[in-house]
Amino acid sequence: MKPQIDKHDFLYQTRSYHGNFTPEALVFNANLQEFATRVGYISNLQTLGKLSPQDANQQITELWERLQQSYSELGIDSNTETKGCV
Repeated sequence: MKPQIDKHDFLYQTRSYHGNFTPEALVFNANLQEFATRVGYISNLQTLGKLSPQDANQQITELWERLQQSYSELGIDSNTETKGCV
């Protein structure tokens, strides 16, 4: 019997974090991976004509703003070890 594939794990694959470990950096890395995955899906939908360029741009802009907000809320700006990451 084949093992059942979890749809969420298949669609939203994540990679291990290899940077300097801090809880904030780990959370931001997860947020960054989610951003990249979603931008890829939006880009593909726009390429296939399922989303207009304006809708794709709006969705990516909203995702970017959320990523920037998470970066600020995690206090990474004030952490000297991770300055220059974004």
